[in-house]
Order: sequence, then structure tokens, then C-alpha cells
Amino acid sequence: MSIKYIKRSIVALLTLALLNGLSGCAVVAVGAVGATAVSVSNDRRTAGTQLDDFNARRKAAGLISQDEKISANSNIEITLYNRVALLTGQAPDQTTIQQAESLVNSVDYIRKIHNQIRVGKPIPATSVLHDKWLATKIRTKILASDNVPGSQITIIVEDSEVFLMGLVTNQEATAAVDIARHVDGVAKVVRAFEIY
Repeated sequence: MSIKYIKRSIVALLTLALLNGLSGCAVVAVGAVGATAVSVSNDRRTAGTQLDDFNARRKAAGLISQDEKISANSNIEITLYNRVALLTGQAPDQTTIQQAESLVNSVDYIRKIHNQIRVGKPIPATSVLHDKWLATKIRTKILASDNVPGSQITIIVEDSEVFLMGLVTNQEATAAVDIARHVDGVAKVVRAFEIY
């Protein structure tokens, strides 16, 4: 999808909204669509791959949530980037972890799985908030770096462990890991990159 096409689409939608006298909410929604379109155009993945990743992630998450044994006792998150799945969270035992991986592996689109689920109880809300804060700190430092393309890095933090995904060069991956490692509060950094 070209930038020119995106700009034309945004202008057309805004014009339509104004001509039809739509409420402010509709204009905000159109603006959100425009922001998403710009985000899509900055990604090294094709728009088709981004959509396929989104749909495959939803399918895999649905399989996990439909399995009562897994969903009742576990907290499992799935992140998908360029057909590579990252599984994070907690499960009561190794058998449940393997079952979750097996379900995700049954989605044909997914070609590789990084299973980083830990044995244990789901982390408390305070740890979740701390993880979000850590992710924000890392994102801020990565965006400030000239050596890392921040728009190409996906940051997942789970119980103070940082997982980095994206389509990057080896130098960009090394720089991103170095930045994350030096953020106060980070326990461990795991690379789940694809080298570009």
C-alpha cells in the first residue's frame, strides 16, 4: 500500500465525514484508521503478512482460550511477527506448556515457535503494571537511539523478562538487546528476532 494511496484514502474519508455531518467520534475513527495505515506502511513486513499475522494470532489465541484446562489455570500470551510465534506467560506444569505449544503449532500459517512460557501461577496485577512500565521505558530508549529502527521492534515484557521481536539487521538486534539490558528492573533479555 503506497503512502500516496493512504493519503488519498484519508482525505476522501475526512471529506465524506464532513459532507455528511458525522459526529466527532466518526472523525476520530477516521484519524485512527489513518494512523494505523501509516504504521502499516512503516513496517518491513508486507501489509498482507501483517494481516495474516493478525489473523493467525487470533486463531491461535482462540484455540488456547477454548481449551478449558489451559485457560482455567494459565496466563498465556501469543505474539506473532512474520509467521513466528512467541508464547509467554505462566502455566501450572510442563504438560500444559507443551499442550499450548501444540495448539499454536496446529495453525498452518505459523512456521516457528519460541515457547517462553514459565511454570508457575499467573503473575499478579502489580507485576503486570511493572511490566508495562518497563516496556515503556525500553520503547522510549529504543526510539531515542540512532542505531535501532524503533518501528521494527516489538517489545514484550513478562515478569521482568524482556522479549524482543522484529525483522532487523544483526547490528540493529545487538543494539536493541544492549539498550534493553541496561534498563533498570530488567531481569533478562531474550532475542526472538529475524535477521533482515
